[in-house]
Amino acid sequence: MRGVLLTVVAGAIAASGASAQQAPAKKPAYFASIAAAKARMRTGPGRNFPASWLYVRPDLPVRVVDAFQDWRKVEDPGGTTGWMLKALVSERRTAIVTAPQPIEMRDRPAGTRVAYRAAPGVVGRVSECGGGWCRFDVKGQAGYVEQRDLWGVEVGETLP
Repeated sequence: MRGVLLTVVAGAIAASGASAQQAPAKKPAYFASIAAAKARMRTGPGRNFPASWLYVRPDLPVRVVDAFQDWRKVEDPGGTTGWMLKALVSERRTAIVTAPQPIEMRDRPAGTRVAYRAAPGVVGRVSECGGGWCRFDVKGQAGYVEQRDLWGVEVGETLP
């Protein structure tokens, strides 16, 4: 009897482990950017779905929230969601200034010297994020800005 009970318990543990392994893991959302000069957002994952937006701003940051075959469901900085072809989405990290006033781009994180200023809506490439600061490059003019003033990086996110 004891051997049968042990077998049943072991079988139940194995079955619960197998079902946990079979459940698909959720993909976390990640930031990317628009790769093309013109990119259509569609209402569904296919060319047969109507276009809802035409983006004409390459490097605009987007958040990829889902994937289906060669399609990515993205969210733009304004909160609009839709589907784009995978080829129209780049892994290049960019961000947009969301502060209501121009932000200061400093010579180093928490530095005192202001190298440039970036107005609300300006898009640039981000790198070297840590400690609440990111290196923000706008067409070759670079400086460090506070992460809280950008959409395209998570608060507290670290980038190499």
